[in-house]
Amino acid sequence: MAEEANSLEYTPTWVVAVVCFVIVLMSLLAERALHKLGKLLQKKKQEALFQALQKLKEELMLLGFISLLLTVTQNAISRICIPPHLANVMLPCKKEIESSNQEEHYQHNKRHLLSASKNAALCVHGGKVQLFSLEALHQLHIFIFVLAVVHVIFCASTMVLGGARIRQWKTWEKSLQNSKPEDQTKPVHEHHHHLFLEIHAKGYWRKAAVVSWLISFFKHFLGSITKSDYIALRQGFITEHCPHLPHFDFHEYILRTLEIDFKKIVGISWYLWLFVVMFLLLNVEGWHTYFWLAFLPLGVLLVVGSKLEHIITCMAQEAEVKMQNKEVKPSDAHFWFHKPVIILHLIHFILFQNSFEIAFFFWIWCTYGFRSCIMEKLGYIIPRLIMG
Repeated sequence: MAEEANSLEYTPTWVVAVVCFVIVLMSLLAERALHKLGKLLQKKKQEALFQALQKLKEELMLLGFISLLLTVTQNAISRICIPPHLANVMLPCKKEIESSNQEEHYQHNKRHLLSASKNAALCVHGGKVQLFSLEALHQLHIFIFVLAVVHVIFCASTMVLGGARIRQWKTWEKSLQNSKPEDQTKPVHEHHHHLFLEIHAKGYWRKAAVVSWLISFFKHFLGSITKSDYIALRQGFITEHCPHLPHFDFHEYILRTLEIDFKKIVGISWYLWLFVVMFLLLNVEGWHTYFWLAFLPLGVLLVVGSKLEHIITCMAQEAEVKMQNKEVKPSDAHFWFHKPVIILHLIHFILFQNSFEIAFFFWIWCTYGFRSCIMEKLGYIIPRLIMG
């Protein structure tokens, strides 16, 4: 009778109508907000950001399909029964049951399952256990939703912070835009070119690959692009791609490129979903997978940062060798396998991994509490959050 009372057949119609109204209203408001945002981006001719928004809509549609699939198949999944010994393999938390109380625990668990659902009762009567309980499916459903939301927030935050950082270079661009074309050959500009080569290319030991990589590794902790770097890279780009436009707005070009790249890092690719599955598989009690995994994005970030600094060094060394033309020459040959997109994929992975860390932490905290066995000890939590 309890199950009948909880079914839709015995639920007041006003309750059904109110719940449906609220859900539909919230969904429509979210859809119209995204639609208005898309219209605004098109009006301002922000085509790259508009494409990123469209990709975000695709991810939300995928999330909705996953939610629908979990809801429709949850009863079928909960009917699947497996032997008890398989249910005790690779647990994220260790079961602590005293041997003297095993029979009592079994009877209590049996009564609990019988009162929980018919599917659980059928498995217990057959001497088996459920493959996946309805409660576990519900919690997994929430985790996927939290992961998607946190990832979108991380990507948007990166876009905003990256844009804010690039806008700090606007004053350098304005000073160059306001100068006459012939002024760019004056000593003040030659000074920046000389300073760029002095910092990145001068010195016998800098030409050694090991020393060059070590310098690049430590340099990217100190700061980003300097004014000399910006002027040298800007002039090299203009000379290579648009020599007839000496007043080309290089700063605006960088901002547009950032928007185009943002379109590629928004969303969760198939290999990132595969990574989620692999992590959930390896999150076994005693392995501390959650702790060791926090080092992975940090290591990738250090490698990417060092590589980008090393690329600038390589371009400066090439410019120094060609004494007759000290202009920096941009080239894809300095990237891994001559493909700059690899850097973008690695940045995408770093963003997703950090999103995963934060989402998993708050999901465990809100679902099971701070002292849950999945959360592990405080000594593991603090370093993990600091690195994230």
